[in-house]
Amino acid sequence: MLTSETNHLQLDQWRHLAEKHRLKVKQWTVPYRRRKASHQQHPVLDFLFTYYPFSLGKLEQWHPGYGIQLECDKKRPERYQTRHYQQLEDIVSLSTDALVDKEVARLEWIHNLLCLTQTRTANFACHGLHEWAMVYQGQDIRHRESTPLRLSQDKIDHLVSTRTITCSHFDAYRFFSPGALTLNKLKPTLDGRQDSEQCGCLHTNMDLYKWASKCMPWVGSDLHWQCFQLALKARELDMRASPYDLGSYGYEPVKIETPEGRAEYETHQREISQLSRPLRQSIIDMLAQVIASRS
Repeated sequence: MLTSETNHLQLDQWRHLAEKHRLKVKQWTVPYRRRKASHQQHPVLDFLFTYYPFSLGKLEQWHPGYGIQLECDKKRPERYQTRHYQQLEDIVSLSTDALVDKEVARLEWIHNLLCLTQTRTANFACHGLHEWAMVYQGQDIRHRESTPLRLSQDKIDHLVSTRTITCSHFDAYRFFSPGALTLNKLKPTLDGRQDSEQCGCLHTNMDLYKWASKCMPWVGSDLHWQCFQLALKARELDMRASPYDLGSYGYEPVKIETPEGRAEYETHQREISQLSRPLRQSIIDMLAQVIASRS
């Protein structure tokens, strides 16, 4: 990852980094484009491209991040010709001068959310029951077309109704089936997100990719891509611990309907939480710099 210590890149240096980034990202975007063109679905990977509204083309573009100067010529790429970039002689860099109040308010809101999430006590007792609550009573099975359930509906319903559900993430909770909503001990809301998100939550850590996306180009593509990779790891665990049968896609289930499976889930959940902390802190620190430059 680029840091303030490497704040000046020559033309050949950043072009190499940009091309390396593009090729790396295309290993994920090209297969998705092919699946989409052939009307195929992948219940694990497609989520990162359909749920999170960051375009494939933008993901493939490389941005240095705030505080990094690029040596450039008059034919600088179009992505560096936006109002947030400035050019002084042969140097191109991000400038906060063109940030409008609405953009600053959004960055401040995200910064505050991430700071609160970083300091809040983590909960590792949810055991991924949110995916089960989403298919409770079988009214709306989201991945019915691409993958079957690995347990009967009766067994799924029994687990949901007999286990304690403590989902703190609104964007997971809002997809609960109607019958499961009242079974959750917590009642997260959209407006109360800053009061409930905690870094033990798999979806909260997955969402670092969303918040990094909303903070582009300020956070830079290197950090943004690391958040994508974390989201991929979290999404895999999310679906492996679900009631879906992903064997045809090469995924072994984490059987949270058993004590052993719940212990396995918690081990992976703690690992992802630990991986999230330095990434979240990097976004926090970068946003603090951007916001401070406007005050």
